[in-house]
Amino acid sequence: MIAMKASVIAAVVNGTLHGEDVVVTGAPVIDSRIATQGSLFLALQGENVDGHSFVADAFANGAVLALTSRAVDQPHILVKDVVIALGKLAQHVRSNLLNLTVIGITGSQGKTTAKELLASILSSAAETVAPHGNFNNEIGAPISLLQCTESTKYCIVEMGARHTGDIAHLSTIAQPNIGVVLKVGTAHLGEFGSIQAIAETKSELVQSLSAEGVAILGTYDDYTPAMAALHKGKTLTFGESSECDIRATDIEVREGRAHFDLITPEGRSAVGLRIVGLHQVANALAVAAVATVLGFSLDQIASGLSTAESQAKWRMEIEELPSLVLINDAYNASPEATAAALSTLVLFAQERGGESWAFLGKMHELGESSSADHAAIGTLASELGIDHLVCVGAPEYASTISSTSDTTVHRCVDIDAAVEVAKNLNKGDVVLVKASRSERLEILADAISKQWLSNVKEGEVE
Repeated sequence: MIAMKASVIAAVVNGTLHGEDVVVTGAPVIDSRIATQGSLFLALQGENVDGHSFVADAFANGAVLALTSRAVDQPHILVKDVVIALGKLAQHVRSNLLNLTVIGITGSQGKTTAKELLASILSSAAETVAPHGNFNNEIGAPISLLQCTESTKYCIVEMGARHTGDIAHLSTIAQPNIGVVLKVGTAHLGEFGSIQAIAETKSELVQSLSAEGVAILGTYDDYTPAMAALHKGKTLTFGESSECDIRATDIEVREGRAHFDLITPEGRSAVGLRIVGLHQVANALAVAAVATVLGFSLDQIASGLSTAESQAKWRMEIEELPSLVLINDAYNASPEATAAALSTLVLFAQERGGESWAFLGKMHELGESSSADHAAIGTLASELGIDHLVCVGAPEYASTISSTSDTTVHRCVDIDAAVEVAKNLNKGDVVLVKASRSERLEILADAISKQWLSNVKEGEVE
């Protein structure tokens, strides 16, 4: 964060300074344990935790100022709403970093992977700030921006939404130079009510761009390419058709990872991704489009994509156990993302020669279509030839699977029951664990791993 006196921050956020007019030199934090010397502590009031109770701890770890909604003993700026004040501060800092290029990324799936791939390429050339984890809301996006200093050249802002207007609000704060829309899908359909409403919300990023800004649009649904009409400036498309500005051709999969030829206006170059899944091609193309706009060469882009690895926890995380592959994708789930994960599972199983096991928990926030969406995924698993579909607290997956299907269905009431089913795994098998975050299936993935390793040690795996 750029160095700022407490009095200046108070003026920016329309707050009242209490205590010494200290200088803040460190980025804001919401966790008192990670406060550092000179940082600003955000005392957020949550449903279960009140940040005001941890102000003293934050100061003990180096914080010099707190942003609060009630009085505390330490130096603080008192405001009505800490989150609103945070946004004002981030908007002010962004407006004063005139040499900073901000890239906003939104979409129903792929935001985190695209962010990580892009950060890997950009950081090889200049100082780059990208959010850690899932920092894509009205708290995380401003915190990411406030990590920037005068020496930061690129800032990647991941933009998620739960309501119409959310992305417009984040765009007002971030003032992106480049806006990327990956894909419009059905994630959070229950909250938005229709896919059209989701598309309109994603389009808020494109509409926020100035005439000098660049819109980068995927061609993997009908809604995203149409957003070009909302932008007066330059637009690039990415995808797999010959009409796309940035495209992939000659795509093949080896050990679950996509290999393809990347085509840009500069020419053609081979790319071999290290991240798992055929669906990652779209994310890689989006990144290639951004890098192209920023002036990176085709060789730099192809090399960067081929060497980048994802650090995102529980997102297509591959664990190579003795004679068993475990794919932990328990962070989140939507119909599109689950379908992509199942396709990846099939590819892995075909290469390994063992059976495929899909341990699936519920997909949340799908609204009235929830039962139909779960049933469609179950039907897809059968059509893809998944050997075992394990429904973990989600019998809806099996509701329309034919009795003549070659897919064996296991209905488990909870994680413990699923662990029991996992005792039937054999050498060469491939396991996928996927569900919405609140299902906490990372617990199941960990239990399967430990159970397998124990069986191997005891000689129970033949």
